[in-house]
Amino acid sequence: MLPKGITMGKLTTIAAKAYVPAKDFALSKQFYQDLGFEVVWSTDGLAYVRSGISSFLLQNFYNKEHAENFMMHLLVDDVEAWWGHVQAQGLVGKYGVFADPPADRSWGIRDFVIVDPTGVLWRIGQNIDEPSGEIA
Repeated sequence: MLPKGITMGKLTTIAAKAYVPAKDFALSKQFYQDLGFEVVWSTDGLAYVRSGISSFLLQNFYNKEHAENFMMHLLVDDVEAWWGHVQAQGLVGKYGVFADPPADRSWGIRDFVIVDPTGVLWRIGQNIDEPSGEIA
């Protein structure tokens, strides 16, 4: 909410998208499709990836330090359905990635962690209540 008397006028935004790195571009595109995303379009260096109204740009770029410090957060309606999908797809075994099951967080989210084949950490979760003010 904007402070009283301030309007956005023509500064209305449409979307903000992160450029997510990929060490093996083809493998990462397949991983995200198996995770539940759709690759809308792709070139040799960039892919537009989305699920519903959430999207990002997967880039054919890799820097170890960057990738292993890159994090994404996806807010969903049903975290248990997403976790069930991860398990049903066998993503951990198929891609050799790390995943940690859903847990309630003190900041009011129930989420799980999955790390993609490049090392990008994703927190996929749903709101459960008001944050307690503590970060666990």
